[in-house]
Parts: sequence; C-alpha cells; structure tokens
Amino acid sequence: MSDKPHQNLAIIGHVDHGKSTLVGRLLFETGSVPEHIIEQHREEAAEKGKSGFEFAYVMDNLAEERERGVTIDIAHQRFDTDKYYFTIVDTPGHRDFVKNMITGASQADHAILVVAADDGVAPQTREHVFLARTLGIETLIIAINKMDTVGYGEDSYKEIKSEVQDLLKQVRFDTDDARFIPISAFEGDNIAERSGNMDWFDGPTVLEALDNLPAPSPPTDAPLRIPIQDVYTISGIGTVPVGRVETGTLNVGDNVSFQPSDVSGEVKTIEMHHEEVDSAGPGDNIGFNVRGVGKDDIRRGDVAGPADAPPSVAETFQAQIVVMQHPSVITAGYTPVIHAHTAQVACTFESIDKKLDPKSGEVAEENPDFIKAGDAAVVTLRPQKPLVLEPSSEIPELGSFAIRDMGQTIAAGKVLEVHGR
Repeated sequence: MSDKPHQNLAIIGHVDHGKSTLVGRLLFETGSVPEHIIEQHREEAAEKGKSGFEFAYVMDNLAEERERGVTIDIAHQRFDTDKYYFTIVDTPGHRDFVKNMITGASQADHAILVVAADDGVAPQTREHVFLARTLGIETLIIAINKMDTVGYGEDSYKEIKSEVQDLLKQVRFDTDDARFIPISAFEGDNIAERSGNMDWFDGPTVLEALDNLPAPSPPTDAPLRIPIQDVYTISGIGTVPVGRVETGTLNVGDNVSFQPSDVSGEVKTIEMHHEEVDSAGPGDNIGFNVRGVGKDDIRRGDVAGPADAPPSVAETFQAQIVVMQHPSVITAGYTPVIHAHTAQVACTFESIDKKLDPKSGEVAEENPDFIKAGDAAVVTLRPQKPLVLEPSSEIPELGSFAIRDMGQTIAAGKVLEVHGR
C-alpha cells in the first residue's frame, strides 16, 4: 500500500459538465493510466462518433455507460499526488442516478464540484452541493470547466464563480474555504500544469489544490462500522462483501456481525486495491471474506460491526432535518425514502416534534401540524424495514441521511437518537 495519508475524493456536479473527463485527466496526469490506454480509448471514442470522450472512458468502463455516454455506477480509482493518495469516488450527475451519487458522496472526505463555464449552475449542481454539505464533505474545490469553450475569458469565469458563491451561501458552505480554479479537463489546462491560456489566474492547479487539502483525521476511537456497498461471490474465496470502513479497525480473525441481516462470522481475508492486507482502517475501501456468511445472508445497506457490540437497528429514530424542496407540506404519515450510508429504506414520519428557527436553531414551535420547504425541524421517523443508524453525535458517519421522493431530494438530516427494537 502507500505510506502517504489516504483521502477519498468525490467528483460531483451536473451531467455533461465534464466530471468523467476530469477524472480521466487526473488519472492520466498522475501516471495512473498509461498513455497507450488513453490512445485506445481515443480510437474507440472516434469510432463511436464521440470524439473527445477518451478521458471519460477511463472511468466509464461499463459498456452500457459508453453506449449511453453517461456515468451510472460509482467507480473507485486511485491516484497519487505529492502528498496524498486518493481514491476517486466518481459520482453520477444524471438525475436518475442521484441515489448512487449519495452513496458515493457519503464515502468522500472532500469533493471537486465541476461546473461548466458555458452552462453555469444547473439543477443538479444545486442538489449535489446541498447533499455534499449534508453528507459531511469537508472541503470543496470548485473546478470551472470547459474554459476552452468560452475563449478562456476571465469575465465568464468571474460570472460563474459568483453564481456558485451565491449557491454555497444558501447552504451555508464556507465560501472562504471554497477554492475556485478555471480549467479545461479536455485540453488539460490548470490540471497538472498552469495554463498559458489563462495568465489572469494566479491560483493553484487542481493537483496543487488537492495537495493543499487538510489531512484526514481518522475516527479510530469509534467502534467498527462498515456499510456494505455490494456482495460478490469470488471463485476460490467465496462470499465477499465490499464497503468502506467508516470507523474503527477491521483485522483478520475478528468476529463481525452484519445488521440488520443479523448474521455473523470470523473475518478470513481482507483485500484492498487487489492486495491482501491484515487490517483496514477508516476511509479504506475493502472487500473481505467472512467464514460462514453466504451471498444470500447479507445485502447492500447492511452494516458490519463487532459481533459483541453490533450496529444499532432503528425501530424508530429522532432526527433533525432541513426541508430543501417539497411541492406542498409534510405532515405525520408521509412516507418518503431515506438514503443513509448505503441503505435506501422507506420511512414514515410518525410525528413532527419541533419546528426550529433555521438561523438560530432555537425551537420556534412545539408539535407543529406541518413543515414545508425552507423549514428546519426535529421529527420522529419509523423505517418500514430494519435500518442501521447511529446518533450523529456518536458516529457521525452513520448519522446523516437524505430524504428523497418523486425523483428529488426533499430534505437532509442527522440522527439525534435511535430507539432500538
């Protein structure tokens, strides 16, 4: 493995704003993808009448994605900068793929928000920024992409920059921290080297900005929690759940319990980036094999923890939420879908306990009849099927969630208390 600190990086933003091209370019510039592979992709892209998609193809290596020209699943790729090694959690921008975007962003420490200079803030830009904020992404680098399409003009850059700053203010993302960089992922401007096309810009390149990110602080004192992303059967090994260690440490020989499926066993092997390792810690994306656990015993959305102190399964939970958008009002009995870590479960609003003043956080009204867009509230929710959650004060990584309905993110929240079975 690498002796550099590890960071998980999400690439977020609206569809067609150039996320996959930026990722391909980053992997290429850091030597993670050899020149001849890009060349192969270039020929393939040209044959399909998609010239210019060669960098995007590095990430979109599912055949279906190439045919459609969109990113569907979350691909993990690694690359090194001088200071860190990064795993890229590439997140889809397409509307139907927001649930994958939530899973991807919930695994990231930091994010690059890609905004196209010729298009500006688009609906998904707004949604992704809100989710990034709620899902605990610490630092945002804003790459204003496709500068080549606007003649590398400083005015276009400034205009988009102020649009994005307004958006960040709305969700209270600290704009001082937000690092803005004008780039062309396709041409390679300001990715690894300064662009001669934009002498007016004296800020960092994308790779420099990545090196300037704050180092991750591993939450090792919290108990082990690994939300399961997928479960594979690998010949010669057996059942291999795959996920990211959110907190704690997993060692070969540990006894783990998967909740809410309620099965347990002993960890036989742990694999990371196709290498066997003895242990894994927070932020590591791993596959691990557990003795006595079969493919049909566990599923995506389960969470692994120590067998003697398993993850909490919520019968009901109390949460603080902020309603972003809803066409009417939300009352008790409303049942949208909750996206928390890798799980997606319908949950019913049992009660609306308090309405809060969004500015001060003080209680504005006890037991209100309803809440609407723009409101902050404390609510009690009942999952329609078992769901692992933890209070965000104890394990923040398993304490935040998004609420979706009608194909959009309605609200986002954090768990205050979990009432078990």
